[in-house]
Amino acid sequence: MAEEALFDLMHMEAVSYVFQGGEKLSELSMDIFTGRKDEAVSKLEHMGFATGYRLVERLTRESGRYKDELDIMKYICKDLWVTVYKKQIDNLRTNHQGVYVLHDNRFRFLSHMAAGKQYLEYAPRYLAFTCGLVRGCLANLGITCVVTAEVTQLPACKFQIQVQRG
Repeated sequence: MAEEALFDLMHMEAVSYVFQGGEKLSELSMDIFTGRKDEAVSKLEHMGFATGYRLVERLTRESGRYKDELDIMKYICKDLWVTVYKKQIDNLRTNHQGVYVLHDNRFRFLSHMAAGKQYLEYAPRYLAFTCGLVRGCLANLGITCVVTAEVTQLPACKFQIQVQRG
């Protein structure tokens, strides 16, 4: 229980630290959904990527190889999410063509915000680390992808994973 509070506080402090500097919200284009990223969101995403890359290496050290992409996504939704966020993803959807959508109806980093539209513009700050975390985990498991997030109603969010075929 104590480590959960410490993790939440560390994440909030990291977001605060990266975004400090007196810049107005309108000046920081926090549009992580259309591909335009400002420097602060990129830093948070990179921190998440490095964390996810290392974390999945430790977590899967003694497990066998995953047989396909869908098994890896199920691992992310169940085991990884439980380890990091203390709950499973609420819903996993796929079009079987490399697009996966993970629904979390009560995302941990958004649950401390008031439910309503007034804080919706701040939500991308709290999702960038997790987008990087998922991307880092998948990169270490051999899947190159783009991870984006969407929030329409706090504290629910969707993470979309677009697998890059090459």
